[in-house]
Amino acid sequence: MNADAKSLLIHARAATRLPAQDLSRARRFYAEKLGLDPVDERPGGLLYRCAGTDFVLFQSTGASPGTFTQMALEVDDIETVVAELRRRGVVFEDVDVPGLVTRDGIAEIEGNYPSKGARGELGAWFRDSEGNMLGVGEPVF
Repeated sequence: MNADAKSLLIHARAATRLPAQDLSRARRFYAEKLGLDPVDERPGGLLYRCAGTDFVLFQSTGASPGTFTQMALEVDDIETVVAELRRRGVVFEDVDVPGLVTRDGIAEIEGNYPSKGARGELGAWFRDSEGNMLGVGEPVF
C-alpha cells in the first residue's frame, strides 16, 4: 500500500450516527434531558452539534443493543454534569466488571491514550430514549 492510499482517510471527520425507532421521542429526550436541540434536520434525520462535532439521530426500524458505548461526550466537570443530568431524569448505569466499578454513577478508568496527556479518565454511562448507550467522560491529569 503506498503512502497516499494509506492516508486516504486521515483528514476525514468521524460522524456518529445513532438509530431512533421513534424520532419524535428521541428529539424530546435530547432536548429535555440533555439540553440539546438539532441544528438542522431532514426527513428521517436530526443533526446535532457539540463543540464543532456533529452527530445524527436517524429514523430506523432497527434498535441498538445498548451493550456498548456508541457515543461519548468529553466534559470538563463530570460530577456536575452527572448531577444535572440526574436532576433532569437521566438514569446512569451501574458498571461492575473486572477493572471497572462505578461509584455514585461514575467510574475511575486507569490509563488513557498517551497522546491525550491524561493519566486516566472518569466515565459515566446512560441510555437514551432509543436504547443507545451514551457516555460522558472527563480526563484525569
